[in-house]
Amino acid sequence: MSVYDDQLKNAPRLLMEVRLSPLQGNRFQPTGFADLGAARYTLPGGTEMLLVESVQSVANRMELACWDSSAQDLISDLRGLPYLKIVDEKNKHLSNSLLEAHRINSEYVMKESRRVTVTDGKRKVTAETFNKEFAAEIGYEKDGRVDWKRFQLGLLKYDPNSLIHGCFLEEIGGRLRATRILSGFIEATDVAVAESGGVKNNIVQPELKGGEGNVPFHRSEFVAKEIKAYFNLDLALLRGYGFDDQVTKLLTALSLFKIRRFLTTGLRLRTACDLKADGELTSTSPRGFTIPMEDDLLMECKQLTESCRPHFADPPITEIEWRPGKKKNKEADVGNEEEPDEDAENQ
Repeated sequence: MSVYDDQLKNAPRLLMEVRLSPLQGNRFQPTGFADLGAARYTLPGGTEMLLVESVQSVANRMELACWDSSAQDLISDLRGLPYLKIVDEKNKHLSNSLLEAHRINSEYVMKESRRVTVTDGKRKVTAETFNKEFAAEIGYEKDGRVDWKRFQLGLLKYDPNSLIHGCFLEEIGGRLRATRILSGFIEATDVAVAESGGVKNNIVQPELKGGEGNVPFHRSEFVAKEIKAYFNLDLALLRGYGFDDQVTKLLTALSLFKIRRFLTTGLRLRTACDLKADGELTSTSPRGFTIPMEDDLLMECKQLTESCRPHFADPPITEIEWRPGKKKNKEADVGNEEEPDEDAENQ
């Protein structure tokens, strides 16, 4: 039976949640921001709350859960899904659109990079930059109307994850945005600070100054009455793209697989924040929907990937060659995305 059953056909959202708890003990370390620290807030009734993991970071972690770092590729059963592989002029793998903070809008894809083609065993780099190729493919004109259908099909062709997790192609045009289909976050309820500390010891010259000798430090962790992970799959947005049924089913199954995979493999968020699922992942809307298990979702993704192949780039992995220019040697370019895809904790 397909994951996309009658309960989801007319539902605007699939809302899910699961209780979490520290793997050991009671303390945990939340995400932190450079100019803010821990993201604490108080509900109108006075309950102290804490953001444990942001929407941006959970998106990155759900993508990472599908990546096999030893093989530098998707996990074996997801291979065949398209993405953009970034290589240098010596054909060495640098990064890819699954791992880049800005996904398909990575500066290493959408600036001066060029597509790599192989004909009769010979590697060739196109003269045109990939961003200009992509703009032409989706029919984008600076002073014209955006053909949103072509834009969405272009994202599906080269990197469906940029549809699932959203992207903003400001390197081509500031109007080219795709809202997240899948989002998630983790928050803790009724929290209190657990203060502790330590010292960095220099056993040879403990009295050295400037941080080179013995350095005491403080540490702020938290305890909470409850920790929960929340996930939102925007089914109305997905249906609004007008993809055929097989594509819609694939993006639904892949989104749910990412959630399941994150909960089983990706909950060590930081050294001092190692969590576990403390109960079942449940649907709060529509109520009664049973979320398939990880193995079943993976099998469905594998089957649907094959049936959706005509919509994907051929070959599915598009190689893009990036060569550092003068600007890269002088300063870092972090892009201009309105909402960064990684918070300060994870950069």
